Amino acid sequence: MRRQLLPGLVMVVVFTFLTGVVYPLVVYGIAQVGFSDEADGSLVERDGELVGSRWIGQQFAGEEYFHPRPSATGYAPGPGYAYGSNYGPTNETWLLGEDDPVTPDVDESESNGVDDLIRSYRETNGVDPDTAIPVDAVTGSSSSLDPHISIANARLQAARVAGARGLEIDRVLDLVEQNTDGRAFGFLGEPGVNVLELNLALDASQ
Repeated sequence: MRRQLLPGLVMVVVFTFLTGVVYPLVVYGIAQVGFSDEADGSLVERDGELVGSRWIGQQFAGEEYFHPRPSATGYAPGPGYAYGSNYGPTNETWLLGEDDPVTPDVDESESNGVDDLIRSYRETNGVDPDTAIPVDAVTGSSSSLDPHISIANARLQAARVAGARGLEIDRVLDLVEQNTDGRAFGFLGEPGVNVLELNLALDASQ
């Protein structure tokens, strides 16, 4: 029995060292040498101050800024906060807000539904009733931390931002284009506008 136990213990120690120490150090070293910025979280700094990560969305308010897509967590930081809504596309709460359908004449809503978000988006951005609203403007991502909005969403917000900042609309649209990321690997997903980097570029342009 001892002859069988000793080799087993040796293998446990060896593989624990290889997989628990050597492998993580090798992966960490390769990441730091090959793409240190991405490995460290793609952090964004301005004037020596950390303002966020280009891969994690954050809330922006005010007419002078582009707004991100809605977030079920309010873009709250920290572990355990990255979750989306579990409501399906036909759920009344998701569509109409947290309201009791039994009493339609009484507004008991605690959060806005998609219909409310569409109305608010049109009012905030001066969008006429005949213009289609991009899906990402009124729905959150699965993680609720998406840093991007669609190009269509950004273009609809551009007039509001330009007016609030006293900029030419073409200048704002140029910044939108400059801060648009292409499809992953050239063919996956759709191009998206990084809200954090776009707003920082706006601040830097004035």
